[in-house]
Amino acid sequence: MQMKEEDNIPGTVNGTVMERKKGGVEDSRGCCTNTLVYEAGSNQAAGRGDRNGTGNRVGTGIRVLKRNMKRNGSRGCVTRKTRFGSRERDWLKGDAQRGCVCLYGGTVDPQPPASGPQASSTLQADLRLVLCSTTTTVEELCAQREVEGLYLQLHGDLLRRLDPSECPLQMVYDYLAAIGYQDPLRVQREAANSDLSCMIRFYSECPVNADQQERTLLTGVFSVRKGKTQLHKWAERQVLLCGTCLIVASVKDSLTGKMHILPLVGGKVEEVKRRQHCLMFSSAGPQAQTYFVNFDTLADYQRWHRQASKVVSQTISLVDLSCYSLEEVPEYLFYSQDLTHLNLRHNFMSLQGPGGLLNLPRFSQLKSLNLSHNRLGVFPESVCEILTLTELNLSCNGMNTVPAQIGNLQSLQTLSLDGNQLNFLPEELGGLAQLSSLGLSFNNFPHIPGVLDRLSGMDKLAMAGNRVETLELGILARMSHLKNIDLRLNGLRWVKSEALEAVKQVTQLDLRDNHLATLDLSSICSLETLHCQRNQLRALTLSGFTLRTLHASSNRLTTVNIYPVPNQLTQMDLSRNLLEYLPDWVCDSRKVEVLDVTHNFLSELPARLLSSLSLRKLLAGNNRLQRLPDLLDHVPLEVLDLQHNKLGELPESLFYKALNLKYLNVSANALETIPPSSQSEESLSTLQELYLTGNKLNENCAALLVGHQNLRVLHMAYNQLLSFPASKLSKLELLEELNLSGNKLKTIPSTVSSCKRLHTLIAHSNHISVFPEILNLPEIKLVDLSCNELTEILLPDSLTATLHELDLTGNCSLLLEHKTLNLFSHITTLKLDQKPAMATGDSLGSSTLWNHGYSEMSGQRNKLCVSVLAVDRFGDSVEAAYGVFDGDRNEEVPRLLQCTMGDVLSEELLHSSVDSVYMSNTFLTSHRKLGMAGQKLGASALLCYIHHEPSELGSYFSLTVANVGSCQAVLCRDGQPLPLSKVFSLEQSTEEMDRVKLSKAIITEDNKVSGVTCCSRLLGCSYLSPWVLPKPWVRTEPLCSQDEFLILGNRALFERVSYQEAVCTVQAVRDPRAAAKKLCTLAQSYGCRDNVGAVVVSLHIGEDSCTCEPPHASTGTEPRGPPPTPLPVTAPPGDPATPSSSSGIASEFNSETSASEVGSEAGSTASDEHPSGPTVRPERRCSLHPAATLCAPAGPGSAGVGGPHPVLFQRQPSCATFSSNQSDNGLDSDDEAPLEGVISNGSKLEVEVDIHCCAFQIRSGPAASPKDYNLDKTRSDYPNGKMRRQNSVVVSATNGCLLAVCGREISDLKKSPSTSSLFGKKLSNGSVVAPEDSHNLIEVALEAPKKKSGYFTAPAQQDPEDQLVVPPSLEQDVREQLRGQSPMVPGPPPPFTPPSIRDPVWDHPHPPAPMLPQRDLAPNPIPALQQEVYDTAL
Repeated sequence: MQMKEEDNIPGTVNGTVMERKKGGVEDSRGCCTNTLVYEAGSNQAAGRGDRNGTGNRVGTGIRVLKRNMKRNGSRGCVTRKTRFGSRERDWLKGDAQRGCVCLYGGTVDPQPPASGPQASSTLQADLRLVLCSTTTTVEELCAQREVEGLYLQLHGDLLRRLDPSECPLQMVYDYLAAIGYQDPLRVQREAANSDLSCMIRFYSECPVNADQQERTLLTGVFSVRKGKTQLHKWAERQVLLCGTCLIVASVKDSLTGKMHILPLVGGKVEEVKRRQHCLMFSSAGPQAQTYFVNFDTLADYQRWHRQASKVVSQTISLVDLSCYSLEEVPEYLFYSQDLTHLNLRHNFMSLQGPGGLLNLPRFSQLKSLNLSHNRLGVFPESVCEILTLTELNLSCNGMNTVPAQIGNLQSLQTLSLDGNQLNFLPEELGGLAQLSSLGLSFNNFPHIPGVLDRLSGMDKLAMAGNRVETLELGILARMSHLKNIDLRLNGLRWVKSEALEAVKQVTQLDLRDNHLATLDLSSICSLETLHCQRNQLRALTLSGFTLRTLHASSNRLTTVNIYPVPNQLTQMDLSRNLLEYLPDWVCDSRKVEVLDVTHNFLSELPARLLSSLSLRKLLAGNNRLQRLPDLLDHVPLEVLDLQHNKLGELPESLFYKALNLKYLNVSANALETIPPSSQSEESLSTLQELYLTGNKLNENCAALLVGHQNLRVLHMAYNQLLSFPASKLSKLELLEELNLSGNKLKTIPSTVSSCKRLHTLIAHSNHISVFPEILNLPEIKLVDLSCNELTEILLPDSLTATLHELDLTGNCSLLLEHKTLNLFSHITTLKLDQKPAMATGDSLGSSTLWNHGYSEMSGQRNKLCVSVLAVDRFGDSVEAAYGVFDGDRNEEVPRLLQCTMGDVLSEELLHSSVDSVYMSNTFLTSHRKLGMAGQKLGASALLCYIHHEPSELGSYFSLTVANVGSCQAVLCRDGQPLPLSKVFSLEQSTEEMDRVKLSKAIITEDNKVSGVTCCSRLLGCSYLSPWVLPKPWVRTEPLCSQDEFLILGNRALFERVSYQEAVCTVQAVRDPRAAAKKLCTLAQSYGCRDNVGAVVVSLHIGEDSCTCEPPHASTGTEPRGPPPTPLPVTAPPGDPATPSSSSGIASEFNSETSASEVGSEAGSTASDEHPSGPTVRPERRCSLHPAATLCAPAGPGSAGVGGPHPVLFQRQPSCATFSSNQSDNGLDSDDEAPLEGVISNGSKLEVEVDIHCCAFQIRSGPAASPKDYNLDKTRSDYPNGKMRRQNSVVVSATNGCLLAVCGREISDLKKSPSTSSLFGKKLSNGSVVAPEDSHNLIEVALEAPKKKSGYFTAPAQQDPEDQLVVPPSLEQDVREQLRGQSPMVPGPPPPFTPPSIRDPVWDHPHPPAPMLPQRDLAPNPIPALQQEVYDTAL
């Protein structure tokens, strides 16, 4: 179908013409529904249509999310694009089984070219919209369209012709349900989304895109003439030299319409002398065709002549036609009689037709045939007639049986039948005498087939992923030639050896990822390699005659028995077991080169082991070693890892006895010094990498490093260095990476400039005040001097072009001039503290309830593939959102998720309040918004959302965590780690492993799906569906006062740093940013070489934290202006305010828009709009303990506008005394302007408390006297301040005060302008309140409990006359009298809680609390009401 060139004019198109066709389609209910076909050109297909036919033009091609895209750069990131008018939407509303199918024409290029004259036109799609039902078949749609068939494309990959009986809309619905959507209406809405075309798309004709097939050698637009006669005219056509063919387009300047394919192998390429720069291309065979191509320049002519001559001279022996969406073999291939290897993998080959599988026997010399991933369903028997075959691959075709004709292939040597549904093999298979390798992995075999006994030549058997639970060693003994057996992922529980017969031929055995508890393979006397990782082994017995390699990690082994001593053993992995000592035979083995015993319980290493003359690599980290034996002789040791032990010292002779030592890691020990490099001044050390992080080393150790002159990497972070001697540093001339973070350094020696090869300097979290002289180093790339005391930077005249990252955040006194910033303009990632407009508002810039810090380090990778989303003030309420996205090897997907996921979450919160629903939909929508980038690339994602339920305004905050992949979240509760996420790794999740196996995915030996990723759930990588899904794990955890902080990290972080160590690390560092940096630094010092990212969120959520949002100050539409100057507030000295990168205090300057900057722009939803005028003040409402108060209405003037208004205020009977100079909550008593609700009286400061989320009293008129209220003793039966609902009464427990409010009164409050924001839509900007009101009482109260004394920690002590003591015997009488005096709030009383199940913390009587007058909440005066609160424990 040709594209109309006149449709490419931009602008508004009037008179949009839509062709409407109707056809009767009977739906599932038996009634007749209409199939509405809308044909849209490139100008109206994507626009929002109206009845007048006018609309704005929107491109209908695939929307590509650009890298480093700004948050507001595309409305498509936030708003769902629709292609429907009102009538079409009415069609969808009628039934959830109705929907829309978008049919693309053959003019669409699935992946638009990046440049060229057709780049803009190809984006305009020939599109038709078909409104149909789930029962509408392809045959019915084709009848409406008058086309031959429809084609399906998944994930921008292959195209498959649909069967006439298939239902396209039902296929879309099934696809959406498979990836995680559950709500039928949401499925219907998603199916109509244009972005879905990147995942599933329908074509009305098969599009041709030779460039996408990645076989194009040359391409261009030239003058072409067909045939040798003059009957054909010259015409401009697109010409491609693709593979072994010349392809000529039939349409001018476009790859559309019919494509003429001319096979060149065996043909001719000749020069046409009568015409300048002209070549004649001729094919071979009896029906040879000829094309003349005239080139514009001599260079083009020579290039095409040279390439085409190579193709013509080739003899076809190997043809690769994989991933071509072929249904038949090209006809010209059958003329190549010398074809020996044919690869048809990943196509849709059919049996019938001229080029079908039935004609494959025409290849008389064919030896290798690959038909894997062709959806055959049955074994093609015609293949059994190709008697010359030696290799046949029929994997992943859904076959259930193998025909008996397989016995005809007597020359067959390799047969691959993996990924099918086979459970038995025919007896005729046993007659294949030359068969040496048989692949039966990921089928349904319950045991090893008996027919294999007859295969005398088979030496390799792959049966991973079947259902074999018992392995009989006697069966292996009967297979006389079998050497290599793969039985991974079978659920093996027993390995039995009934007879004493030895298994002599088996040399390699793979039993990984099974359920074995014991394993005795002593009868396999020729065993050379054994893999038994990730079982449940407690005992392992092997024969050591020929054993060379042993992998037995991640078991429960306490010892390993091998007899005789394995003198051929070279490599052994016993990590992650329960070993308390090494067996003696380990030291007796003479050829052990690599020994891994990390993560065990070893308390010592044998002296003979370290003195071994063969050992080159020893990994003994994460044990309990307290000392190492002395080295008695020179040893060939090259790698020694002893991190995470209890070493107090190293052997004195370590460095001059182990002269080959190149890598030493002794991080996380208790070292106070290191041994000298040599016994004399001349050192022969070859040490290149030295990791000393996390010890007790001082500056005296630096002198001992001079002898290691080959040192390239030095990590001495988190020690006790006060300085680094300048003369010693100058000797390390080959140093490339230096990490001195977390010490007490005041300066970096100027001699660092002598390290000419230095490319990385990390020295954060010190006391450095002078910027080191490193910016003129020729190879410097990364400098991290954050969290120091820098004041200025002395720069050279010019900076080296290699510097791409400079981190100067956390230097509060650093001032940079414009000249300095101009010199930094070329740096890719520049991180600086953005100074606020007013210095007095530092402590107001971030939330008091939580603040965060994050760190991203690229490690030894060239690019950073980890992105962070951090928003302290999320949306319009007191909420927060944090995320970590890890792309492993790609940076595009993490950046896109960083840009879009915050906005997607905000949008999903408008549609649902159920945590599992809005979090799942956030991930699924983000998966869709990745577009073409998500087809082949993917990323792990973790999103944490701090919120409180809108229906429970008195409840505490909750934390909802959702994740896919390997990013993890850990909450510190009572000093202990609480993992909140689930790792979707095949090695760590049995459920995911079973699901992937059930879907017949091929899991490679490194436990990766199709060899791509070890994660079973990712955002992106849609081409791996249904094996890899985007549906997340969702968990909601209520937060309490015992929750200290939250840690988010990627896979690389938690692979090196355990949960407990991460928690202890953050506890020792009060600054979240410094804590995040320390976590990443530790991971790198522990051996991490990949990207590592960490986010630390410090939580200050106590029992006195108000979880209700403040109401709007005004419901009108007055103009908004700049806020007045905020009042100064001083942060507590023990808890300095940390600038928040996402709240505007810290930012990054990135020439390419760095990941952190994008995250700040994408995540932050704050705006600069604030209520204008000093008279508009929102009501302050919060619940503070320990004072248990009930609210009473204030006078009419309490809510006035126009100046300071009187406040009717009931003071606390007991008030703490504050200092006249500085109060405990950080407020200066000398502030010029008073705060609303805060009364300063000499040396006393009192706070007005208004508990709006507990008990509402609706009344008017002057406030009643406190003595008019009768208050009973109160006691809380609900710890942790949880909210409960019973009938229509909301019961809230806040620090011992049980309060109730009727549901009818809540509905009245919702209608009140002053309180509607408590229940309705939240503020539109990112702040909780306007900046002029940032002295929030809840923020003041949260700082006070950090002090050891003061008002907020003192128990409420009422005066004796305020107390009401009721004896138990008179309780009923008193209640009846009180009930007769004043009406009670409607609703049943709170439920009774037995004392036995009551929280012991609250199991004591509380004195009554005084009454505070409540402000007028009702617009009209109503009769005064009295409320009584009873103690449910009475």
